[in-house]
Amino acid sequence: MLNNYDRIAPHYDKLSRLVFFKSQVNAQIDQLKYLPGHADLLIVGGGTGWILEEIARVCPAGIRITYVEISDKMINLAKNRYWGRNEVLFYHSGIEDFKINQSFDVILTPFLFDNFVEERAAFVFDKLDRSLAEKGLWFMVDFNVSGKRGLWWKHLLLKTMYAFFQLIRMVEAKVLVDMSPFFTRKSYRIQEEKYYYGGFIKAVVYQK
Repeated sequence: MLNNYDRIAPHYDKLSRLVFFKSQVNAQIDQLKYLPGHADLLIVGGGTGWILEEIARVCPAGIRITYVEISDKMINLAKNRYWGRNEVLFYHSGIEDFKINQSFDVILTPFLFDNFVEERAAFVFDKLDRSLAEKGLWFMVDFNVSGKRGLWWKHLLLKTMYAFFQLIRMVEAKVLVDMSPFFTRKSYRIQEEKYYYGGFIKAVVYQK
């Protein structure tokens, strides 16, 4: 199955911290200060679910979370997390096939779009855009190769990452799709934009 991390699920967090230290974690945690209380929250590709524990620290109760993850092993790990008195519904599905029957106040897509070729990225973006409530927030975190500094090592690291995932046949993408124009075309406003790991990781809080 494409874009499925079952093979490395038990080791994923350790591998990511080995390469990026806590940059991937901090990029997501720092956005949680924008999370409103009593929100309907959609998490797409939440992985092992450590973010549920961080959400519980910020909002111990009142958050209704829909957790969509294509990896069954990742979901099993996430189900063992502590999420306080928040409500969490787990769905084993790719977001492309998941049927969304409600609107959400907040959407989290941590390192989601780097898995997709451009056509699939556009399809997923449009689907999520339709499901986000007016003035809703979209927490977007992903890799970034723009900017004038460090272009050579960013491209080299990204190429190495894609080569690894292609080797084990886990990810369909071979190049990173720049999602910024998608948000611009839909007139999203940037509430916060921060960079981590020498600018290789970009975290943006968008408002619809």
